[in-house]
Amino acid sequence: MAEKTVSFRWLAVVTAILLELLSDVKATSRSWADESRIVMPGITSFTQKGISGTKWAVLIAGSSGYGNYRHQADVCHAYQLLRKGGLKEENIVVFMYDDIANSFENPRPGVIINNPQGSDVYHGVPKDYTGANLTVDNFYAVIRGDRAAIQGGSGKVVDSGPDDYIFIFYSDHGGPGVLGMPTTPNIYANDFVDVLKEKHAAGTYKEMVVYLEACESGSIFEGLLPEGLNIYATTASNAEESSWGTYCPGMYPPPPPEFMTCLGDLYSVAWMEDSEVHNLNRETLEDQYLSVKTRTSNHNTYSIGSHVMQYGDTKFKTHQLSAYLGFDPANENVTRPHALQILQMNKLFLEPTESVGINQRDADLLHLWQKYHRAAEGSQEKMRIGKEIFDVIGYRIHLDDSMQLIGKLLFGNDVGPIILKAVRPAGKPLVDDWGCLKRMVRTYESQCGLLTQYGMKHMRALANICNAGVDTDKMASVAAKACVRSSFPREAWAPIQAGFSA
Repeated sequence: MAEKTVSFRWLAVVTAILLELLSDVKATSRSWADESRIVMPGITSFTQKGISGTKWAVLIAGSSGYGNYRHQADVCHAYQLLRKGGLKEENIVVFMYDDIANSFENPRPGVIINNPQGSDVYHGVPKDYTGANLTVDNFYAVIRGDRAAIQGGSGKVVDSGPDDYIFIFYSDHGGPGVLGMPTTPNIYANDFVDVLKEKHAAGTYKEMVVYLEACESGSIFEGLLPEGLNIYATTASNAEESSWGTYCPGMYPPPPPEFMTCLGDLYSVAWMEDSEVHNLNRETLEDQYLSVKTRTSNHNTYSIGSHVMQYGDTKFKTHQLSAYLGFDPANENVTRPHALQILQMNKLFLEPTESVGINQRDADLLHLWQKYHRAAEGSQEKMRIGKEIFDVIGYRIHLDDSMQLIGKLLFGNDVGPIILKAVRPAGKPLVDDWGCLKRMVRTYESQCGLLTQYGMKHMRALANICNAGVDTDKMASVAAKACVRSSFPREAWAPIQAGFSA
């Protein structure tokens, strides 16, 4: 009887979450009756001076699986944009798992699009680091320019000099202090920033720009990236909120009807589509920041969307984008767009009855729900997808419940949830001891299963456990008690299968 009660509870929760997901997709709205409410980015006019070095780029999609289509689509689109801007293939390093274009689920085999009306962005993209070669160690070695440290892949690195300009773009899931990877371990904020500091100490670049698309991506730089490194960074979200997918089924504009997944991410699409319609010899980093901030926040309403943030050396935000992204001669005569052009460029925000984005962590559920909805009634395929949805949501419940119980066992029923959710003041990093955080992640995963791309949202809870002075022995004991009570089978998510995320 107990097992039946648990099963009915999960079924009720599955139904509730799916109904809420569909409600979010259809109900989020924004009415635009007045052109004067549209925020237009300023374009600073000055000629490019002193730009003589080589332009380099590192593009990384940190996920795998067709449900994460949008991340590789973002990176492929970025590659095409940079090539049109004049960057050489030899100076662009691409990391992507490369399991999307030729997936059996892809309705257009060998093709990837990043916009409902977009053309193929996959053709010609180099396969520098794919599959098992898409690792944290290779990513860091590429940035450092350390060929000797590369394991597998093309061996291409950022072999830059003191007059060169570097652009880094990352797109995937994330959590407080962490960026996801399709292989283990994940990228941790302190390690990433330390690599950037090493690159600066080596004197092998003049200026660097970093764009990060991930949930809680502001936490990667908050309190960690100092001024003085000649690095300017923007993030899709602040340190405590999700980022958003876009061009998803049920949204406006929708993807072509044969697609059952989101085509892009809101922040990523915003900066690339902005770049494609401007003269980057005139548009500055600040201009693009303001434009992307406006679009990603649903025109500063935050009815959906997130807070785009900037970090590091904002002193050179008045520099032209062409120093980092190159310049497409086709945009030579482009000037500040007229208001009606802005309306057309941002038309996905102007439909009053439709949603324009979805929380990154729910995009995989939307993909599964679309597959379930389109499968033939009574078919084995529909039953299989239904069970997959049930398992995914059941594991999410397990992660949420186990973390909440750990907090209560450590700090008490009343105080525990408050401590786990506490956000540190602006300017302070997520955690004081990053080694402790990684040990806590491994301890939790050894007792309870992998955090997964959804469970990365609990990184703040684990950081706060460290900040409260809890040691790993105590954590192991409490986690074992919390997770032994779970009736959910965790074998598929055991770290012995995929390795620890820290």
